[in-house]
Amino acid sequence: MILREAVRADLPAIVALLADDVLGKARDLAAVDDAYEQAFAEIDADPRNHLIVAADEDDGSVVACLQITYIPGLGRHGAERALVEAVRVRSDRRGEGLGGSLMRWVIERARERGCGLVQLTTDKARTDAHRFYRRLGFVASHEGMKLPLR
Repeated sequence: MILREAVRADLPAIVALLADDVLGKARDLAAVDDAYEQAFAEIDADPRNHLIVAADEDDGSVVACLQITYIPGLGRHGAERALVEAVRVRSDRRGEGLGGSLMRWVIERARERGCGLVQLTTDKARTDAHRFYRRLGFVASHEGMKLPLR
């Protein structure tokens, strides 16, 4: 797999990945619209945000994605945090180790950048994801809360 920064042409594949699970079907559309276009443009223009895709070495198709946001903060003695969101692996490629490789890559990039912490949230319904992240060394040390605004 080839890891790289996403480009606009990847957007349909990324949106398809987001919609390709039980929770995503209820939250995301299967097609690119203006909201996705605007979000991509904003992520792409922000130096603290990186939308990463994993492309198949043979055919170049997008097989996984995630977003990394670097957050400066005063806590932990001014440590920057790497926030990981929207981790998805294409359904026909799950179980091959792509997700683990992708997350280890993220952790190493955060370490190289000097981040003090890599953090993520995962829906309580995603029990398989919880096991996956624990195997990578993540600890469910906090109770996350969200307030949906739409």
